[in-house]
Amino acid sequence: MTVSRTAFPSPYEMTSPADAEGWERLYPYYTLFQPWRRSAEEERFWFRDSQHWPTVVKPFETVIPELSFKCLGQFNTRHFVVPPAYGVMFRIHQGYVYLSPVAAPESRIPARAQQFLDRAGYYYANWDRLLENWKGKVLGTIRELESISFSELPEVQPYEDVEAGSGLGAADDLLGGYDRLLDLCHRAWQYHFEFLNLGYAAYLDFFHFCKQRFPDIPDQGIAAMVTGVDIELFRPDEELRKLARLAVKLGVDRALTVPDPGEHTLTALSREPRGRDWLDAWDAARDPWFNFTSGNGLYSDDRYWRDTPSLPLGYVRDYILRLRRGEAIDRRLAELAAERERITTEYAALLDAPARADFEAKLGLARQVYPYVENHNFYIEHWTMGVFWRKARELSALLHRAGFWPGANDMFYLTRDEVRAALFDHVSGWAIGVEPAGPGHWPAEVARRRRIVAALARQRPEPALNEPPRAITEPFSVMLWGITGERIRSWLADPGDLGDLTDLDDLTGMGDLTGMAASPGVAEGTARVIRSPDELDLLQEGDILVAPVTAPSWTPAFGKVRATVTDIGGVMSHAAIVCREYSLPAVTGTGSASTRITSGRRIRVDGTAGTVTLLD
Repeated sequence: MTVSRTAFPSPYEMTSPADAEGWERLYPYYTLFQPWRRSAEEERFWFRDSQHWPTVVKPFETVIPELSFKCLGQFNTRHFVVPPAYGVMFRIHQGYVYLSPVAAPESRIPARAQQFLDRAGYYYANWDRLLENWKGKVLGTIRELESISFSELPEVQPYEDVEAGSGLGAADDLLGGYDRLLDLCHRAWQYHFEFLNLGYAAYLDFFHFCKQRFPDIPDQGIAAMVTGVDIELFRPDEELRKLARLAVKLGVDRALTVPDPGEHTLTALSREPRGRDWLDAWDAARDPWFNFTSGNGLYSDDRYWRDTPSLPLGYVRDYILRLRRGEAIDRRLAELAAERERITTEYAALLDAPARADFEAKLGLARQVYPYVENHNFYIEHWTMGVFWRKARELSALLHRAGFWPGANDMFYLTRDEVRAALFDHVSGWAIGVEPAGPGHWPAEVARRRRIVAALARQRPEPALNEPPRAITEPFSVMLWGITGERIRSWLADPGDLGDLTDLDDLTGMGDLTGMAASPGVAEGTARVIRSPDELDLLQEGDILVAPVTAPSWTPAFGKVRATVTDIGGVMSHAAIVCREYSLPAVTGTGSASTRITSGRRIRVDGTAGTVTLLD
């Protein structure tokens, strides 16, 4: 039954889900809605960041929202002094991440504007040189992460260390390695935001210029003027297409189109006459382009292509099958470039000479910085975070073998500070020659926390908290997350008490949905609701992908679909950008498409108008 309401609940008045009582003690105190902050917290509107954290965050995984929002605020507020915006506050409530942007005081904006022009202006003027330096810094950080090793403690310190007079022991390597792991993660997230907000700011400046000069221009028209460029985030998908074409050329494609390809497929290929040639190409692509996760890189259990060959092999198989049918598998870059220049020329012609010069300068800067908006995802969220999580799992497995918890990956049910304490307990027991306390303390506690996390995951979270504002004016909320007044009204009108998430498949949509017109075009087809990367295999040729949110690594699956619909995301979200670059209609930010639409229903997606019509 639909419940009519005008506001979202206060986090202070919500009861804990059944079997999740005491969930607050799983997370650091400063990430929670604390009683002594109630007055200030209830005055703010909070929306759930399901674009980046769509599922429950385990205690250790909070390190990523902690670092990311600290670093975002650092570069907005302290480095580049963005005039109207400070950082973004975040809270964890019942396991999910909620955000509330912080505006700069009106009185400070003029002074901040001059500082921003000086600081950001330097970066814009030296963009290519500084970006090349950025890439070197990130690759260096990845190498340092790779060098971290979590080894078993020896029975006694090697005699060579005594001879060398090092004065240090194996415990120092373990404790220091963990500290370095966190320090390098923090460093990576600082690099993440060194350029990101400047990229968005340049595009937003061009966006506002166009809206002022051309009041009727659609958001898609502005976005189209920067599409069709070389983006490294699409390189993993390009490598898969190259491998598919090579397999057909070498005549080894039959071995790659078996059901459920995996490690055994690579072994079989090694016995093919030309299989070694293909495997050499596979190995060349694997490093670095298969440092790509099936998720978004922000969770400890994301699966990476380099570690799970069935993921990229499945996409290669799909491309080979499309090639056999005579289909084109490449991005239509020439068409995108032609449309980009057509739109640009038409709007430029409407301006006088001075205004046209401003238009061209702002467009030139937007095109220059635009690739970073997506490329940073590969280097930070995928590659860097892939190494970070792999090293963290190595440490978890070491303490698992020492009896601290029953499962190899159970460390992620501890906070980062608790892990440091458990690790010290481990090395202290080793140093003293006694059993540590951890094996007697943590197994039962981890089991309790596992039950709480599972209970939180069963409860459908609120999309937002507290009284919504009369209008959403914060530009990044609209552009990235697709948070608009219409979306908020959609959330408020959504069924109010859905209970257990396992019941969502029983919902049926009624009426049409509206969202952000994210990528132009119209398509009709069968809806396929995908809620996680593990369900991508359910996609059939010609389906329309419907999801709460998509990840960049889903791009190869877009070759199967006719259009995409998401619950959240603006015109600069990953789903919107990828669909424009792959010439697929898309409607993002619908609010509730993945719960109102069920798999198997026929729908029409109008990415130009931003509507989704339920046909049956």
